Amino acid sequence: MLTSNPFSELAVSIPPGVMQAYVFLALLLVIGGTAFDVIHKGSARYFFENMQRSKKRGKRTVGGAEKVAIAAKTFTHDVLVTGELGNSNRRIAHLLGMYGFILFVISTAVMIISYPTAGDLTPIIWPLLWHLGALMVCVGGYWFWFVMRVDVASEGASPFQLMKADLFILSLLATTTFALLWSFFQAIGASGLGVFFFVLFIIAATIMFGGVPWSKFAHMFFKPAAAFEKRLSEADGSMNNLPPPVDAPAKFGLGIKREQANHY
Repeated sequence: MLTSNPFSELAVSIPPGVMQAYVFLALLLVIGGTAFDVIHKGSARYFFENMQRSKKRGKRTVGGAEKVAIAAKTFTHDVLVTGELGNSNRRIAHLLGMYGFILFVISTAVMIISYPTAGDLTPIIWPLLWHLGALMVCVGGYWFWFVMRVDVASEGASPFQLMKADLFILSLLATTTFALLWSFFQAIGASGLGVFFFVLFIIAATIMFGGVPWSKFAHMFFKPAAAFEKRLSEADGSMNNLPPPVDAPAKFGLGIKREQANHY
């Protein structure tokens, strides 16, 4: 199971060209959905206008070399390792899901495009990464969903309470879960269950890629831009115009202490 390419075995019933067309369709859905999200919500305009306002409030000019350094730090700290989450279980779950998703998507594309037929000798590394990626998503995703969500962990809400914002994480978990089940039943020769879970896998994947405008899928593209803008504001001093926090020293005339947050 772990070392076999499930898509090449599928080629006996589904032409490789159909599977490859689906991969490109998924890519187009992500690009189109993200573009629609940007236009509909005005995200790009918001970031541009916010950066312009920050620039006017700034106390110093940030040079080109410093901007490059800030961009590099944003990429390495905020994107690659999600450092803003600190040393928390939430960060571990996020990294498992993020890198699992990357491994799963890349290995899927490679196996379908480069080794689509049963006669192709797929290097073991690709099915291994495919299964590993799916497992990482499931571990991180289910851990977050049932244990670490704020409303579940702190407010006692049911983990089965759903909102539109949950579309991406749920469709992603369904995609990887059904993918693993399809691979398992296909490997043991249970063709009926294999076909059943393959159909569910395709439905879940289509919802995930097709639901970009209504889910948090595009959030992964906006988050780096927001992190960069925040670091840029800190560098030019424009963030210093915020009022003092509620637990500021007495010299500000504020003796109120901040209460401990009751959420995770």
